[in-house]
Amino acid sequence: MGCALVKPLISDSQTNLENIRAMAYKEVDKFIDLLAPLLEKSATPTLQEMSAHFMQTRSVLLGGIMKTLTEEVTSQYREETHADCPHCGKRVQRKRFDPKHVSTLNGEFDLKRGYFYCKSCEKGFHPMDEALDLAREVHQYDMQEKMALFTAAMPYDRACELFTQATGLTPGKHFGHDNINRIGELTALETVIPDKEEIERRIESAKNGSESLPVLVVACDGAHAPTRSKSGRSKRGKGKWREVKGFRLYLLGEDDRIIHIAGWHQILDSEQLAKDLEIVAERIPQDKVRIALLGDGADWVWSVMTRSFPKGRQVLDYYHMSEHVNKVAKLQYGDTLAALEWKEATITRLFLDKTGYVIGGLRRMDAISTEAKEEIRKLEQPSRL
Repeated sequence: MGCALVKPLISDSQTNLENIRAMAYKEVDKFIDLLAPLLEKSATPTLQEMSAHFMQTRSVLLGGIMKTLTEEVTSQYREETHADCPHCGKRVQRKRFDPKHVSTLNGEFDLKRGYFYCKSCEKGFHPMDEALDLAREVHQYDMQEKMALFTAAMPYDRACELFTQATGLTPGKHFGHDNINRIGELTALETVIPDKEEIERRIESAKNGSESLPVLVVACDGAHAPTRSKSGRSKRGKGKWREVKGFRLYLLGEDDRIIHIAGWHQILDSEQLAKDLEIVAERIPQDKVRIALLGDGADWVWSVMTRSFPKGRQVLDYYHMSEHVNKVAKLQYGDTLAALEWKEATITRLFLDKTGYVIGGLRRMDAISTEAKEEIRKLEQPSRL
């Protein structure tokens, strides 16, 4: 049972409109007073200056009208003295009015909502909150949705800066960070990855009429990140490093254009990561793509990916491949010119897609130590170059 049933307006729509119109005129008067600086200028204000002034002050007008409209459509909630408890259905009496400051894309204003308390359930509620679908935070859902679009695409400070330029509102630097964190806490893997139909549509887009199957890249890695617990009322104390593991899947479209499929990164172990990747793999028609498993060479990385994509080809990423080549050169030739020459020649051959020459050379190489032999073994696997 919800907190309150949405109640119809008590008066007819024409009366409602007349009430709103009368209050809106007062808000327009306030807004027009704010235009004085433009008229006091000796020079004629440019169109850009007038537009910028409107952007900075329009929330006064729109916020006032929003408040008037909100009060008009919720007048029945302010007048009610009793309401049904949403938990047990018991009829309870209003205790008081609670103020709430709300911030929307159209401005800020204050509301008064009736507060009811059920002694049987020992819980309080505001029927108007559910009727208006108010967010618990000051910034309402329209603000949160718009800010999420910015913060998901760029750093927080830049997102807040562009948000202010686009809306004329200044929600504060912490809003973007807190907002995207709340979204992240509520996000589940099943909700962020596309469904089967959408993935197949993207596969067809990657093919672009070609008979060849497009390449699906499955990349997996882990990295240590600094973490600190939430402070509460005490000091946060020293933080600690924890490993963040994750994967990303994308298609290579025409002209090697990247077509995103899914991305997921969490603080978890490799077993849970493997289970998460299996959920994504179930939605991918693996017979319609050529699968490349991109990793850094760690055994757990290949294990996680091959569990979901057993027919995928393991590919060592370029930077880690360069590290492995450098390690083999150092272990086999030491700090010599021969080591540098072999390393540069090997990387050049790989760049020119001469993988067979590199693998053949590694297999013919007579390792001078057990350590060098192991590094050569890791590097020479043909499916990983």
